[in-house]
Formats: sequence, structure tokens, C-alpha cells
Amino acid sequence: PLISETPPKRLVVGVTGATGTLYAVRLLEVLNLLGTETHLIFSKWALATMKYETDRTVPEIAALATKAYAMKDMAAPPSSGSFLHDGMIIVPCSMKTLAAIRSGFCDDLISRSADVCLKERRKLLLAVRETPLSAIHLDNMPFLERAGATIFPPVPAFYTRPKSIEDLIDQSVGRMLDSFGIHTKNFERWEGFRK
Repeated sequence: PLISETPPKRLVVGVTGATGTLYAVRLLEVLNLLGTETHLIFSKWALATMKYETDRTVPEIAALATKAYAMKDMAAPPSSGSFLHDGMIIVPCSMKTLAAIRSGFCDDLISRSADVCLKERRKLLLAVRETPLSAIHLDNMPFLERAGATIFPPVPAFYTRPKSIEDLIDQSVGRMLDSFGIHTKNFERWEGFRK
């Protein structure tokens, strides 16, 4: 069982079409188990990518969230700074979404909600997924980091000696949640070299 050492929070979760939707599914599962209020937004391409990466249906995944919104619903609560929450995680974050946030060209609910996080000085974590990275991608990342976003490529940690894909995903999801002050005990943390 998961154990949280912090009170429940309210988070916005955006899922784009980059590979890595398994991270989003596990994040939603963990937040659901912890009783965290989640506001979920899927991009059109996230829905397509999920069909390749998971056997779960979109309604099953959406049911893990407290509320889910259509990508084009620009009147949804996360589009406004007056909607109070503890931050947003975009996982996975495509390079298209990264570029939209960086330029302020926010014509969908995910990029608009991220833009709101930056202007309201709320936590924004971008789990960027692409390799190799072009100069354009690399230029967008430090700009957004200086604007207040956390750039979080979900890079696996092998010092934990993972035995499954689930172990790798849990470690990244746990570290993402650490950034929001949500500390779980469902993955191994570094405690120095083993003897």
C-alpha cells in the first residue's frame, strides 16, 4: 500500500501525445490512492498513443481522475488563474506542447493551463519525452525553467536494480510527486552505496 506523509492536494494533469503514457496512468493511480483531487486533460494525440502503450481504455484511465476535460474546452476551470490548485504535471510532455507553452501560443486546454501556472507562480512540471533533442528543443527548456517550470525528463534510475518496467515507472512517478511535496514510500530511495 502507498503511504503519503502529506495532506491531499489538488493537481492538474495534462497528457500529450509523446510516448510515455504509462507514466501518466501510474501517476493517476497513485494520486487516486492518495486521495488527491486531480483534473485531467488528454490531448487528441495522447488518446492515439495510449492505444499502443496500454491495454487500459480511455474511460478506465479517466475514471482515476476526479474530473476530466476535453482538450478544446477553454472554459474548463484549469484555464483560469482563479481556479486554485497546487500545480500541474504534463506527462508525457511533447515538444509541440513545450513549444506552445514557451511561446505563449496557448490554443488548447493543456498549454493554457500550463500558461496559467506560470503566470500565477504555481508549480509546473514538464515530463519531456524526446530523443535525440534538437537545438530548438534544448533552447525551449532553459527558457521555461527560468520562467518557473521544472523540466523533468523521466530518466530511469538503475541503482535501484529495477526488476520490471513498473519499478522504473514507480521511481520516476515518485520523484515527480516529490517536486510537489507529495512523498510516497512506493519506490527505493538512494541511501548511499550498499555494503
